[in-house]
Amino acid sequence: MAKTQNQKEEKSQQQSTKKNRINLGEVVTAVVEEIIGRTGFRGEITQVKVLVQEGKDQGRSMRRNVKGPIRPGDILMLRETEIEARKIKSKVTKGVYT
Repeated sequence: MAKTQNQKEEKSQQQSTKKNRINLGEVVTAVVEEIIGRTGFRGEITQVKVLVQEGKDQGRSMRRNVKGPIRPGDILMLRETEIEARKIKSKVTKGVYT
């Protein structure tokens, strides 16, 4: 009985990990529509709104965090499109309080 119970638990764990897995196989392009603001401890991350150009989420507009120089019209290569960045809550436009 213990063997069958362990097998059932293993199968349920495998099924749950399959459901929670994110597809990292293909790269999808997205165009930067607008710059929302700066985030991060020192303001090193820029939050942008992008429009997905390819894949199953084609036409979807979403928020992403980007590190490095970025401007509207740039093309990003996204590994996944399931996860969206959280909204910036603070009124400070840069990460540093000056």
